[in-house]
Amino acid sequence: MVVFHIFFIMFVWSYWKTIFSSPANPSREFCLSQSDKEKYEREERQEFQQEILKKAAKDLPVYTMTATKAIRYCDRCQLIKPDRCHHCSACDVCVLKMDHHCPWVNNCVGFSNYKFFLLFLLYSLLYCLFVAGSVLQYFIKFWTNELPDTRAKFHVLFLFFVAAMFFISILSLFSYHCWLVGKNRSTIEAFRAPTFRSGPEKNGFSLGFSKNLREVFGDQKKYWLLPVFTSLGDGCSFTTRLVSGDPELAAATSQNDTAKHTSSTQPFPPRPLSESQNRLLGSDSHWADGSVGDDASQKDARSHVSVLVES
Repeated sequence: MVVFHIFFIMFVWSYWKTIFSSPANPSREFCLSQSDKEKYEREERQEFQQEILKKAAKDLPVYTMTATKAIRYCDRCQLIKPDRCHHCSACDVCVLKMDHHCPWVNNCVGFSNYKFFLLFLLYSLLYCLFVAGSVLQYFIKFWTNELPDTRAKFHVLFLFFVAAMFFISILSLFSYHCWLVGKNRSTIEAFRAPTFRSGPEKNGFSLGFSKNLREVFGDQKKYWLLPVFTSLGDGCSFTTRLVSGDPELAAATSQNDTAKHTSSTQPFPPRPLSESQNRLLGSDSHWADGSVGDDASQKDARSHVSVLVES
């Protein structure tokens, strides 16, 4: 009975946290300024609207874009969408690292409650398994006609089938989400790979199984099975896979260490990764186009190619 009570308490606790944890929304840094918003609304041409969004997003930790290589902007919430953020039509808000809107909990499952949702599935699974295992001996007696002919035998039959069916259905869902955690993907990203400057990349946010697991459950293993928030990060920026052996990697590491000691009032460090350090961004220019350095390097490359062709 002690095990039964533990499973039941953890089940209710996880379910409660999944339901009543408000979906995390993007911070104010992703909202357009009043002047940019007025320019965006007055401009009817889409290419000029994109230029306004590019200038606004150049200092934000945003690496993903739409399938047409445009800035991901939510007209409903009037903000630039952070990586892995999506607008929920049911909640009518942009949700950080949105996984899906779950009707069973009447809430969006995302950055703020994804760990609680996984634990809810886990303890539901164990709870159904415990109930089915406890009733199994009476279920066997029912089929062998060893159970007394009372109304209780129908209760046993009903309880066993309900527990077994829920166990099978929850097992498939829990297994699928364990696979997603191991790959560091959301349900949305599993069906539609996020698009970077180099194109769609389904493993764009995967850092290896161990790091992917810690990103959801945190660094301290003693809290992994408790429905308390321990996920890493802020939900607005995510680490992407780096180019191995990049000569600028050491410089980037030192810059990141320096950024950690900056004032806590600064919401985001200025672009922690350079273009060459991120395989997903390719070798193209940054969000802000037409810099002098990039134009000069492109002219040098063209002249170098023409010399090779003439020779």
